[in-house]
Amino acid sequence: MRILGIDYGEARVGIAITDELNITAQGLETIQRNGSDKIVLKRLDEILQKYEIKTIVVGMPLNMNGTISERAKITQEFIHKLKCKYNKIKIDSIDERLTTVEAHKTMNFLDINKNKKRNIVDTISAIYILETYLNKSKNLLKNNKNMLL
Repeated sequence: MRILGIDYGEARVGIAITDELNITAQGLETIQRNGSDKIVLKRLDEILQKYEIKTIVVGMPLNMNGTISERAKITQEFIHKLKCKYNKIKIDSIDERLTTVEAHKTMNFLDINKNKKRNIVDTISAIYILETYLNKSKNLLKNNKNMLL
């Protein structure tokens, strides 16, 4: 069972997915929202039919001081839609501060063409969101093991 990572943006939604062992995260695609969550949810239906997903992780765009931004409130509404529609799948969120900055740094390092950046920045951000979630989960597991010893 895999984990799906989502970078939910105003114009585009980046999607990333883990391998079957939940060790690595790969970019899957960027969905153009065209102002509608229906487009995103329809595409998620197709993705969920193709892959066995146990958890969906959505990046939460908090302000730098940790408070809830206006965009975070909109993201919470989207997460609510996900929880209603996919009630058999665990839906989680994780702090995504600076993931877009990291994505841009990665693209600059790789010298990606300026025109292509816009189409892949959200997917790369979704990978960072998913990697953050995987690392957090591994650290929790490691800390729980240490407590048992």
